[in-house]
Amino acid sequence: MNPLDKQYHDLLRTLLHYGANKFDRTGTGTKSIFGYTIRHNMAEGFPLLTTKKMAVKSIMTELKWFLKGRTDIQYLRDNNCKIWNGDYEKSGRTDGTLGPIYGKQWRSWGEYEAGYPEKQIDQLANLVKELKQNPDSRRLIVSAWNVGELDQMVLPPCHYGFQVYTSSDKAGIRYLSLMWNQRSVDTFLGLPFNIASYGTLLLLLAQEARMVPGHLIGSLGDVHLYNNHIEQAYEQLGRTPFKLPDIKIDNVDILNGEFDYQVLGYKSHSQIKASLSN
Repeated sequence: MNPLDKQYHDLLRTLLHYGANKFDRTGTGTKSIFGYTIRHNMAEGFPLLTTKKMAVKSIMTELKWFLKGRTDIQYLRDNNCKIWNGDYEKSGRTDGTLGPIYGKQWRSWGEYEAGYPEKQIDQLANLVKELKQNPDSRRLIVSAWNVGELDQMVLPPCHYGFQVYTSSDKAGIRYLSLMWNQRSVDTFLGLPFNIASYGTLLLLLAQEARMVPGHLIGSLGDVHLYNNHIEQAYEQLGRTPFKLPDIKIDNVDILNGEFDYQVLGYKSHSQIKASLSN
């Protein structure tokens, strides 16, 4: 069993056997635990689960959307990415945006004021600059948890921030690791997306900074399995994982949200359908 699928299966078992029954805002109900960590060595392969087929294009489309600083639903629809449709429709918004969510906070933190562009903070650009100039900084952080704008978002950020960290081996090779923090974790549907998305972001940042990808770490808060995903979780646990794939990333322009990718050697079991709770 590859180490990523094993960790994920262990988490599913923990939730099924020890999760507390909790109510939630969607009315679905969950089995929940508080506090969990997933750690993946990027040298062991691209972190894409193999015990169910993953929608790679949707993962990459959403990440590009974040990196571009966009918050409109149209970009996702144009690229056949449907994961935000439910939240947009439930919100009742008619302006075509999801409010000041991830992309806005990553690329233009702060209230817009005409004629004062300096009030908009590009956290991602600052991170890239600082990573190159001061790689040992302990302030290499991007946050999406803008308290003053939470009430304007269709959904407050689930993965609310990430931090990167560099280290060097005896040969002088510098490694880049990334840890993301997540307050709310839809383990069956959302978490596999988050793992692959932040794994890709780590690769993009490492390539931009000319470093070697190190470890990907997920620091997870309220980790839950929706009650209507329990049958699917048992189905996935009955499957034997395959070897993790590799990925080739070219033409990286991270600050414009552009990159080409090719997943290599991805062998997986079939998709397991499950309803998204909004």
